[in-house]
Amino acid sequence: MTLEFVEYPDREMLALSLASKLAGQLAQHLRTNETASLCVPGGTTPAPVFNSMSGSELDWSRVTVFLNDERWVDREHNRSNSRLLHRHLLTGKAEAANYIDLYTGDAEPEAAAEGLSERIRDQLPITVLLLGMGADMHTASLFPGAPETALALASDAPLVMAVRGQSDEPRITLTAPALSKSINTHLMITGAEKRAALERAQTLDAKDAPIRAFLGDITVHWAE
Repeated sequence: MTLEFVEYPDREMLALSLASKLAGQLAQHLRTNETASLCVPGGTTPAPVFNSMSGSELDWSRVTVFLNDERWVDREHNRSNSRLLHRHLLTGKAEAANYIDLYTGDAEPEAAAEGLSERIRDQLPITVLLLGMGADMHTASLFPGAPETALALASDAPLVMAVRGQSDEPRITLTAPALSKSINTHLMITGAEKRAALERAQTLDAKDAPIRAFLGDITVHWAE
C-alpha cells in the first residue's frame, strides 16, 4: 500500500498531466477488457482536467462515467455536479461515453439509493477513480463527524447512500465499498491549505478525516 505524492509547478501542468494519466489508464484497461469505468468528483477544481480529457482519443462508447457524489438537484440547477460534468467532460469525443446520473428524479435520494447501488455494482471495480478533498478532509459526500459517514465507511455499507444535513440540499454519495477497491485511484488537490489538511488526515481516524479511508494505493496530484 503506497501513497505517491506528485507535485506540479502550476495548476495548468497538473491538469494536463493528470488528464493524460487518467485517459492512458482507461485506454490500457480497454486493450484487455470490453468496458471501463471512470468515477470523478464534482466541483470546479477538476474542470481543467475534464476539459483536457474530453478530447482524448479513447473508445468512449466503452467507458461508463459517474460522479463520486451529487446534490439532490436536477441537471439544470446551478449547484448540480452533473451540469458541470456535461459542460467540461461529457462533450467532444467524450460525449460518446455512457453516463450514470446519480440524480434520478425521485422526490428523495433515499428512494434512489438501492437502484443506484445495483447500477454501480455492475461497474465495479472502478477502473479509474479520481477523488477530490475539501479543506475539512471530506471526500465525495463523506463528511467528518456526520452520522452517515461511519455507516458509509463500513465494509458492509450499501454502495450508494443518501446524506443529509451537510448542505442546503440532500446528497447522494458512493461509499467506501464502492470507492476503495478501484484499480487506479487518484486524488487531486490544490493550494497550501489542502496539502496541510492531507498531511493532517494521515494521522487521524477516517470518521474524523474521511479521505483517510482511501489513502492506501493512491497517487496524490498537487499544485499550489
